[in-house]
Amino acid sequence: MNIKLDTKMRLLVLFTLAAALVTIAQSIITTGIVYLMSDFSVTSTQAQWSYSAFLLVVGVMIPLSAFISRRFNARTIFLFSLITFLLGSIVCYFSTSLIVLIIGRVLQGIGNGIIMPYVQILLLKTIPEEKWQTYMGMYGLIVAIAPVLGSFIGGFVITIYGWRTLFSFFAISTTILLVLGSIFVKDNTPIEDYPLDYLSVILSIIGCAGIMLGFTNVADYGFAHNLVIIPIIVGTVALILFVRRQPKLENPLVNLSILKNKYFSIGTVFICILYFALNGCTALIPIFIQGVAYNSAIISASVLFPGGILIILFNFIGPLLTNRIGIKRVLVLACIFSIIGFGTMMFYTQDTSFEFLVITQSIRYIGAGLALMPATTWSMTMVSDKVEDGTAVNNTLRQIFAAIGSSVLVVIVAVLAGGTIDHNNASVVAFNQTALILLVLHLIMLVLAIFFIDDKDKIEK
Repeated sequence: MNIKLDTKMRLLVLFTLAAALVTIAQSIITTGIVYLMSDFSVTSTQAQWSYSAFLLVVGVMIPLSAFISRRFNARTIFLFSLITFLLGSIVCYFSTSLIVLIIGRVLQGIGNGIIMPYVQILLLKTIPEEKWQTYMGMYGLIVAIAPVLGSFIGGFVITIYGWRTLFSFFAISTTILLVLGSIFVKDNTPIEDYPLDYLSVILSIIGCAGIMLGFTNVADYGFAHNLVIIPIIVGTVALILFVRRQPKLENPLVNLSILKNKYFSIGTVFICILYFALNGCTALIPIFIQGVAYNSAIISASVLFPGGILIILFNFIGPLLTNRIGIKRVLVLACIFSIIGFGTMMFYTQDTSFEFLVITQSIRYIGAGLALMPATTWSMTMVSDKVEDGTAVNNTLRQIFAAIGSSVLVVIVAVLAGGTIDHNNASVVAFNQTALILLVLHLIMLVLAIFFIDDKDKIEK
């Protein structure tokens, strides 16, 4: 391996470690919501903003990833994003109010929103295309296992030492990565004198933030509330203006012409449905187990834990399997597992056994794990000469649909149940009907996989 490639690989390793670290920071604070409520004398909805603000910032940063990757070299991006994340961790550690904590979380979110898309871009530009599935599988394994283990360990750390200890861990770990990056990585990645269209930036921020904020509020306020309607309308209008503006620019913020590639667009639709269902069920299943079936939070966590391990494992197996039997067969198999999982959820009752819940949720997670990385990587191969724009479009849309799914599915169940999810038969039926909706969505994904998705060499023939 030559020196230049060796330098790239070192940087890729450090970026992957950084991605794992910032991924832990995303959701680990949710295990400390109760303690934040007590320490800052705030409600659960207010304390939840320590998590929601992070997600919103990540969402609005992703559209900038194409510009950032062109305008700045990898070393600069690495140092800037981690310094921002470090500052955020320090602010969180010393926060004296919820507002200060949220400011720190915003800074952490900026670091996450820069690192996560760029590490994917760096990987795709460093590794030969024929090895993308393998390396994306390894990357997916690392970034998937980090938050699961982080949340598990974080719960104990918060209980024993307090939530501030988490941020001291992030500060120390980030400092170590910054030192390693400064010493061992001397990167001279080519950069472009790429101009930034500020109006496009403003429109993308308003668009992504508005839609994500609106749909995030759906679960708390319902569809008819001004805090839902106004952000969604403003966000939608801003995104329409953003989309119409890009083709008129010589150097667009995101080159949306890649959506003219039929296969990239199909892959992106597939991924958006996948994330909609995955994040929606992440919010919905605990509500059913605890609120409808009246089981404890421990039972809820125990039901989902095996599936969490399986999705990590199949995040790695999926790409390896794709190399052996092809993308079509893997995604068809993934859809079949998911359809079986959602089909069995249609028969859940208040008395469904623990074993049946574990098995059926594990089947659903296997389907999601099999599809996540192969579908993403396949979509990128369709626009392999424009991975910066492909990553920006793909990641932005999946982030938006993930936010929509996590709120809308809960609301759908509530509406079908007559307005409130409770320990009653109406809520059970509503949950079963929502499972049917998700099953139909995965049947659509199955159709896409069978008729439109195939290995690149077969498509090009």
